[in-house]
Amino acid sequence: MIKAVIQDIGYYLPPKVETNEYLVDEMGLSWTADDIFKKTGIKQRHVVEDECASDLGVSAAEELFNRNKGLREQIDYLIFCSQSSDYVLPATACVLQKTLGLSKYCAAIDINQGCSGFIYGLSLAKGLIESCVATNVLLITAETYTKYIQKMDKSTRTIFGDGATATWISSCNSEDEYIGSFVLGTDGRGAENLIVHNRGARIDREVEDNHLFMDGPEIFQFTLITIPKLVKNILAKGNMTIDDIDYFVFHQANAFILKHLCTKLKVPKEKFCLDLENTGNIVSASIPLALQRAIERNEVKRGMKIMLVGFGVGYSWGGCIVKL
Repeated sequence: MIKAVIQDIGYYLPPKVETNEYLVDEMGLSWTADDIFKKTGIKQRHVVEDECASDLGVSAAEELFNRNKGLREQIDYLIFCSQSSDYVLPATACVLQKTLGLSKYCAAIDINQGCSGFIYGLSLAKGLIESCVATNVLLITAETYTKYIQKMDKSTRTIFGDGATATWISSCNSEDEYIGSFVLGTDGRGAENLIVHNRGARIDREVEDNHLFMDGPEIFQFTLITIPKLVKNILAKGNMTIDDIDYFVFHQANAFILKHLCTKLKVPKEKFCLDLENTGNIVSASIPLALQRAIERNEVKRGMKIMLVGFGVGYSWGGCIVKL
């Protein structure tokens, strides 16, 4: 049987770093660097200067190709996930096809999705492979949210960073399920709680600002209500319990939210990934980055059952269980 499997993940973080100490000094905050860390679990974040999302995506993909010789020529479907694409049109994926030197017979599409973007992209990759439309999918997630942030907005600038990942998903002949069934959901009533006004075709004349707006308390409430139900449904689909899962990788929103979820779900701390101290929240790239770094730390090994969960802007959420 044809099954989809995650083969490898490359990533890239821009070289410029903004520490908590730097933000306190530049923004003249009453908070200390330690205050920011206690509130967010973040000590620093990587920030673009002149780079765009495609530039980060190229660097992540090249790292992946360098480790997997001959892969470049085998990619037959490219999915580019970002909410900070280079252009309104054409699709940034088309630009990436040329820059990366992929085959002209490679399909290339953009998906505009945020904190659940990797999960949605992975679900598309699974469907394309297991329906025999594609054999080797390159899923690139790349975000430059800091371009949308108002310089003095401490609620967003202390949290978000920039970065990119490139995930290779391929077909294999197996009776085993490597990427399990997905549970996905949307509630557009939450759209106004994490939004950038007046950067697209719709102009809201009642809102003068065109920077990222986030209603933190509303996002927190949404997460605590929605994600435990999501986890329950994922487990039910796989006929599993919390104890059957070897490791949990959730969207790295901030440590405050993640620790609440870990406690509420009664997940042992050693099985729950918390990996945003040196990167911040990098939106759609956060899950694959955290997963790959857990592999590098030897916390995740081949054969383990890993639950992936994304949630946030939209509102949008989704999750699945994978085996590497």
